[in-house]
Amino acid sequence: MQKRFVDFALGLTWEKVTPDMRAVLKLSLLDWCAVGRAGAGEAVAGPLHKMPGAEENRGKAAVFGLSRLLPPREAALANGTISHALDYDDTHFLHIGHPAVVIFPAVLAVAQHVGASGRAFLEAALTGYEVSIRFGHWLGRSHYEAGFHMTATAGCFGAAMAVGRLLGADHAQMQAAVGLAATRASGLKAQFGSMGKPYNAGLAAANGVEAGLLAVAGMTSDAQGMESFAASHCGERNAAAVAGLGEQYVSETVSHKFHACCHGTHAALEALAKLDVSAQEVEMVHISVHPRWLKVCNLAEPSTGLEAKFSYRMCAAFLLAGLDTGRPETFSDSNCRREDLCVLRDQVVVAKDDTLPDTAARVRAVCHNGMVRQVVFDLEQPTPIAERTKRVKSKAVTLLGKRSAQAIWRKIDSLPTGLAADNLMQLIRD
Repeated sequence: MQKRFVDFALGLTWEKVTPDMRAVLKLSLLDWCAVGRAGAGEAVAGPLHKMPGAEENRGKAAVFGLSRLLPPREAALANGTISHALDYDDTHFLHIGHPAVVIFPAVLAVAQHVGASGRAFLEAALTGYEVSIRFGHWLGRSHYEAGFHMTATAGCFGAAMAVGRLLGADHAQMQAAVGLAATRASGLKAQFGSMGKPYNAGLAAANGVEAGLLAVAGMTSDAQGMESFAASHCGERNAAAVAGLGEQYVSETVSHKFHACCHGTHAALEALAKLDVSAQEVEMVHISVHPRWLKVCNLAEPSTGLEAKFSYRMCAAFLLAGLDTGRPETFSDSNCRREDLCVLRDQVVVAKDDTLPDTAARVRAVCHNGMVRQVVFDLEQPTPIAERTKRVKSKAVTLLGKRSAQAIWRKIDSLPTGLAADNLMQLIRD
């Protein structure tokens, strides 16, 4: 199985990639740049900007919110963490993880380090996306349910192979990178609701960079890294995970987030929005979701904006009150204390429903006039590429302003045919 992943990572070419997959990858890059730039003002960025060595120009890789350049491992750690600070980046339900905040930081840092072309950068990024999602699928739900943060664990393997590809690794070196990733991959769901969650993403990116660099430099490792990791980390070994590898891209169905909170809440928020009820009308709101999410985003009485991102009840209260859940500033400590929002929060009841897929939610609103409204929404519903493009670009404008968002998109659009050095630097900073 590991050999199939390695062969795929070494064999991918941009010509083999479908137009829709190319478009989705570029949209994910725009989305990542937007949330990364916006996340540079979050509290978690402070310690990263103050790390020893961050005050010096010691490398070639740019960091969100920092004027100096850092070596690739440090840059990947900072950018992975900062871009996940808002919990507003893309996700994939096949492995319940966030590909962008691990893969782009790792690949971008190394691409700047070696002066890679835009095309090489995109090929490596797609390699990392596909490996991380499929390897997470191979590990399965048992890995996630055991308490491991799939973004960080599966993501580390994807980052290591993407970096190995960018560095020109041969087959043996790529195998070594996988083995080194197996002993470095880590991250716990227990960190959800704290700064430790985005740090998980940063660690995965940094560990992937380290594994790739060391493997190409000659370090060897366990030849069965993926199998060893699965055996020690509750892996299911789902054979379906490698079906169509290299021919079909599961990354094409990545989901972009349009609410600045945990993706587990999004189906419920989309359903609630479709109900079109106001705070004044509602007596009670009943949210039903797959039991899995009750362990992740069902904080009953969040006291901070960060905790609110993992609370069905608080997110629903914000939406009912007319607050824009697509704006990061909605998720503030002060909003969690607002009396009217707390009253609304307490009118929301969350329950499990085993019959629902983990991508769906059912929301039923009971109104004061006795009317009952109900909507079921599933995030797996296909989104046409034109609509997806419009929503991602609109989100980027909301986070960055029209001028910056358009400038970044022009840089991204030129990557397949242009040199990367200048273009990649300007994805991070003006």
